[in-house]
Amino acid sequence: MKRPSRLGRLRQRLSTRDQPFDGWLLIATIALMLIGWVMVTSASSEVAASLTGNPWYFSIRHGLFLLLALIAGACVLRVPLAWWKVNGPLLLLVGIALLVLVLLVGREINGSKRWLSIPGVPFNLQASEVAKLCLIAYMAGYLERFLPQVRRQWGAFLRPLLVVGVIALLLILAPDYGAAVVMTGCVMGMLLMAGAPWGRFVLLLGAVGLVGFYAAIAEPYRLARLTSFADPWADQFASGYQLTQALIAFGRGSWLGMGLGNSVQKLFYLPEAHTDFVFAVLAEELGLFGAVGVVGLFALLIWRAMAVGRRAELAQLPFAAYLSYGIALVVGAQAFINIAVSSGMLPTKGLTLPLLSYGGSSLLVSAVMMALLLRADIETRQVRRRASPAAPRANGRREPSLASAAPGAAALSQRQGVAK
Repeated sequence: MKRPSRLGRLRQRLSTRDQPFDGWLLIATIALMLIGWVMVTSASSEVAASLTGNPWYFSIRHGLFLLLALIAGACVLRVPLAWWKVNGPLLLLVGIALLVLVLLVGREINGSKRWLSIPGVPFNLQASEVAKLCLIAYMAGYLERFLPQVRRQWGAFLRPLLVVGVIALLLILAPDYGAAVVMTGCVMGMLLMAGAPWGRFVLLLGAVGLVGFYAAIAEPYRLARLTSFADPWADQFASGYQLTQALIAFGRGSWLGMGLGNSVQKLFYLPEAHTDFVFAVLAEELGLFGAVGVVGLFALLIWRAMAVGRRAELAQLPFAAYLSYGIALVVGAQAFINIAVSSGMLPTKGLTLPLLSYGGSSLLVSAVMMALLLRADIETRQVRRRASPAAPRANGRREPSLASAAPGAAALSQRQGVAK
């Protein structure tokens, strides 16, 4: 027998095939959460000291958010995916109701109504984060129920787009354009993963592009954002201020960074340093290698999430598959947009970096999404073990399945026929 190569042995050692869940997914999630806590502590110390007199104010709150997120994730991990599938339409109504409520009684910060102050909750609830999770759960159930029609009929293809159109309209009224882009992209990505024809997406992208272009030039402040994005240094003390300060942070970081806690841009130069622009502070303090390492952790998380979805699809679990795809698309799109905005690749948008940025709603919903991914992976592995040729018994021994017993049964019947 040929011995496996060194690369083959390494792949076997790193494989999670025989484990109860995907350990790499959990490692990437925990690593990003811990890095986020460290960077929020570093980026917010001076701002917290000036606002509250306590430099650890935001760090302590983020630590409490992290603890609540882990508890919520542990609770969600115990809930079967069947509950989310059955209650998908109800969850969608809850998400839409929150978006309507935030327009009526929401708290306005920096010109946008995105947060709800709920008595007894130690943070402002960001309605778009909850709506994002509700939309993914609804879409996964919809695709499971109407998958053949989505692939063949325009009506079944357009119905979820009408739903996301209502949600996007409510988000634009807030306004929260970043969340609207992420949710629309997520739904279109889930339809694409479900096998909808390419030609429909070409037509839709053309229509969305025209609407987006009109929306961009309709208001002067939006046009100013686009022009400042193209050349932020032309107006570096007004419309291009945030981006130029973020680019200075990247430049100061160089290869190895200035060292943890030694950022200069966090000293009241870079606005929202511990929320929307935490990646710029990370690049300044940890350098190119640290920034690439965080990007690598996000790539690992998204890759493993897609792998969970693919395994579920092969195991004939469509709800778990499309739920995993939707979560991977949302986390990947939001991380890409946040990092691209910080590095000057996209116009400025108010999107947090999942699992890293300061914020109770974002961290809580992100933890719930990761728990749903782990739950989907656990249920998929259980189904595959039960269907494997040698399924494990409860006492730890392995027993042959019907497939492996079939050859023996066939041989016995042949012998009986010969004897007759």
